[in-house]
Amino acid sequence: MRYSDFTAGQLQSELEKVREEYRMWQSRGLSLNMARGKPGLEQLELSKELFSILRFEDCVADQVDARNYGELAGMPCARQYWAEMLDVSPEQCLVGGNSSLNMMYDLVAKAWTNGLLHSPEPWGKLDHVRFLCPAPGYDRHFRISQSFGMELISIPMTAEGPDMEIVEGWVKDPHVKGIWCVPKFSNPDGIIYSEETISRIAALRPAAPDFVVIWDNAYCVHEILGDYRPIPEILSLCAANGNADLVYEFASTSKMTIPGAGMAVVASSLNNIQYISGCMQAQVISYDKVNQLRQVKFLKDKKHTLTLMRQHAAILWPRFHVFLSALEEIRPLGIARWTDPQGGYFISLYTKPSCAKRTVELCSGAGLVMTGAGAAYPYGVDPQDHHIRIAPSYPPLQDITLAAQLFCTCLKLAALEKILQEKN
Repeated sequence: MRYSDFTAGQLQSELEKVREEYRMWQSRGLSLNMARGKPGLEQLELSKELFSILRFEDCVADQVDARNYGELAGMPCARQYWAEMLDVSPEQCLVGGNSSLNMMYDLVAKAWTNGLLHSPEPWGKLDHVRFLCPAPGYDRHFRISQSFGMELISIPMTAEGPDMEIVEGWVKDPHVKGIWCVPKFSNPDGIIYSEETISRIAALRPAAPDFVVIWDNAYCVHEILGDYRPIPEILSLCAANGNADLVYEFASTSKMTIPGAGMAVVASSLNNIQYISGCMQAQVISYDKVNQLRQVKFLKDKKHTLTLMRQHAAILWPRFHVFLSALEEIRPLGIARWTDPQGGYFISLYTKPSCAKRTVELCSGAGLVMTGAGAAYPYGVDPQDHHIRIAPSYPPLQDITLAAQLFCTCLKLAALEKILQEKN
């Protein structure tokens, strides 16, 4: 029975019952953390071989000594690896350190100080810069734009990706300089952009000549259910639409091997790679090529990587399944809806309006740390206060069971408080 159909007396009785459940959880002194989508220990153990796979004398590959200076664009084998993973050419790849987020920040910083390839002037000299932010989205993307003082424009997400009619309207504004995109298993809704959406992005005609699509392909091989599903290759689509320099694509091994010690890549047009490499020569001679070589020796190629990712999925899916199964207790009550992800690292849950912050607050009060409500929206403000990002990957499976049960109690309590407040 839906809470909205309860009488006032039934609601009050249910509230007292759920409050007693909540006090029971508080008395257990739990300390659970589901704030970030981090790989758990079992996943990290899949890559133990990385710590012994490379000997000192094995550090020369393709006539390049990984131990020494040089090769700003990365080890040739690393560029070849990412070319296969992203279905581009090695020359279109620049392989960096462990963090694709850092490479994205650096691209924006270069736009700010130097401008991009087609910039009339650096963005930092402009009075007003806007950036499109599909929401809910990745909070750290939004934080990059916000840190440079840009105006963040929220773009609603649909089941096929960003609402392209709204995007196509905004790009007519010359102050709009770019858009953040997570095209596969989007953070946090787990959406795969449709072929139509990807085609429309590739065919954009922005007013700003230096408009950039930051294509964060973080979950390119991160299925947790079913077989690998490719998406259309964006760079070739852009070239076919006369937009060869529109997109910078990013990926990393962060959730394939060891997040703190992986390798990241940016792929783009040859012109863009040449331009950005030139800008980078003032800051770095080369990234950690020894680690790049180590990663490639371990991951080998796309086929072998997909085999590894199936092992990750076998660890991840039970965690998602436990949490999703616990949420079924909530479904008949009509107080929330949630996604059923097939890949990526998150479950998106949508509460009744004005209940998300209270739910997260109650979780914290009983020992469960969640991502802050509203974090997936520009400026950290969810206009409806209704979105919570759930990240079940990191805790041990037995802790996920407890966390899911506690979360359901907090969700019920927040909803009951709100409904009774509205009735009064």
